[in-house]
Amino acid sequence: MTLTNDAPTAASRAASAADTTSTTASAAANAAGLTDRWRGAARPETSADWIARAGEVADILRIDALERDREGAAPHAEVALLKASGLVTLLGPAAFGGGGQTWETAYTVIRTVARGDGSIGQLLGYHYLWAWAARLVATEEQIAAVEQLYTENTLLFGGAVNPRDSDLTIVEDGDQLVFTGHKSFSTGGVVSDLTVLEGVLQGTETHIFAIVPTDQPGIVFGNDWDSLGQRLTESGSVEIRDVRVDWASAAGFVGRVFQPLVYNTLNVPTIQLVFANFYQGIAEGALQAASAYTRTNSRAWPYGGDNKQRASEEAYVLDGYGELASKLWADEALLDAVGREISEVLHAPREELTERRRGEIAVRIAAAKLRIIEDGLETATKVFELTGARASASSVGLDIFWRNLRTHSLHDPVAYKKREVGQYVLLNEVPEPSWYT
Repeated sequence: MTLTNDAPTAASRAASAADTTSTTASAAANAAGLTDRWRGAARPETSADWIARAGEVADILRIDALERDREGAAPHAEVALLKASGLVTLLGPAAFGGGGQTWETAYTVIRTVARGDGSIGQLLGYHYLWAWAARLVATEEQIAAVEQLYTENTLLFGGAVNPRDSDLTIVEDGDQLVFTGHKSFSTGGVVSDLTVLEGVLQGTETHIFAIVPTDQPGIVFGNDWDSLGQRLTESGSVEIRDVRVDWASAAGFVGRVFQPLVYNTLNVPTIQLVFANFYQGIAEGALQAASAYTRTNSRAWPYGGDNKQRASEEAYVLDGYGELASKLWADEALLDAVGREISEVLHAPREELTERRRGEIAVRIAAAKLRIIEDGLETATKVFELTGARASASSVGLDIFWRNLRTHSLHDPVAYKKREVGQYVLLNEVPEPSWYT
């Protein structure tokens, strides 16, 4: 999935755009001394090291997550933090300076970052998916070019691939493809360096993916993201106006003919598990923030007949936290197990994946996703009962967790996830690949 036939020119444009963005972002982040944190530090090597690095990022983000959420500014400084920490290149090949890690580690990293800020966890998760897009559908030569480009230049991906909108229209113009159209959502687009486009070749049913530099006149963001939660994901609309891509940049096409594999359809299960992991991180963040408040601020109820000195000694409070923690621990175990399963498939030879195995993994991911949605929303709601009336103050900000989780968990109806699991259990049927399964 090369960017154009003149790949060096395209790479330079993308890197130049990234430098411009990084200059602005670094200025903001360095004001708080954030991106200097790892200057001169050893690069993480093991999975545990990378997860620990993600924990450091989450700790930084947690400090002012509420203030940044309310301000709603484009997260340039936050992206600079992801880049400075190295997390952006986690899945990049070690040969190009990347972390060379697996998706199993990436899922845990997403979850960890989301504990500190759900929006930034989502941005990172979407980046990982789009950074892997070349491996999902492209040729070996295209994969190498894209991975070298984004890893060496520490570039962030965004995507204009919302399937609920009409597809972008693609028109052939000699050796070029011209993309045109509108997408209602383009998560991370405003702060991205590279954008994944998807459309249908005019007069055919042929879908084509391509990666292009974000900073160009033909990509115009609506700056209209106005949601209850996940406010810093920059998920607003985008207009694609005659964006040109060489035919050589059409991912997975050889001689203008696509070479299909079952592996191509892993994009949906992969990102569905991205969703579930940042939901888990948001829920864990809610429990962490609430328990800290209960220990330090909640007052015991003096009219219960079994009066305690501290709220943390009250039976119903202990019972409540015990129940929520038990559910989230179970959800985490399921997410880890499914993460190992899909990671093994994603890193195995692409030709080995069968339709049946793909479907079984999709069902397991559906089960994990529906569980964390229900348990996560319960957690983000019940923490108010366990912290007390004063914890509902805007200054405390416990509402951010419910708002974030409620917003994105509406991405696709959880009822259909339950049906997919039920059809597998009762009828031994696996879901057909679609934009949502």
